[in-house]
Amino acid sequence: MPNNLFRVAVVGAGETGTPLLRKLLAAPFVELLGVADLDPDAPGMQLANHRGVKTTTNFHELAQLGERLDVLIDVTGVPAVRDALRKAMQETGNHHTVIVHEMVVQLMLSLLNGELVSLKHDTQDY
Repeated sequence: MPNNLFRVAVVGAGETGTPLLRKLLAAPFVELLGVADLDPDAPGMQLANHRGVKTTTNFHELAQLGERLDVLIDVTGVPAVRDALRKAMQETGNHHTVIVHEMVVQLMLSLLNGELVSLKHDTQDY
């Protein structure tokens, strides 16, 4: 059955996450449930705060949303984050939420822009 509303959260709110967040916030078929970044002053965190979206510096809080969350997008570029998100889904028995890798985000943004989009990541550890 097709969705008419996608409940989404994003991990990473810097140079890669912010353009994605703008697209998600503009889509009437997306409910943005939360945004996580280590830097509470990251541009995407400020954008989310301004739009009334829950923000956190602990990405585990987004994983704890459970099956209320349809799609959890990881644009950190940090393998340890992706591994921790997968582990959290397994430990809670969440078979509903899909974790989307930054490579898929790069493809989606490139298609939307009509040209290849480069992803930029800081070297912060999580």
